[in-house]
Amino acid sequence: MDVRVDYGMCQDHGQCAIAAPKVFQMDDNGKLVYDKHPDDSQRDEVEEAADVCPVQAIFLDES
Repeated sequence: MDVRVDYGMCQDHGQCAIAAPKVFQMDDNGKLVYDKHPDDSQRDEVEEAADVCPVQAIFLDES
């Protein structure tokens, strides 16, 4: 699975970091950082993170 965040859309709400903390985190400056190629065992959490993103800036691609 490949994860992509459109930083042009992302407003750093952090809802994804709550839904999938092993994949999405907020750095010391409050900016989103994430694992672009998380383990498939994180699929449910990543899908939930994409769903809860207020601006729908998270995209999933099968790999």
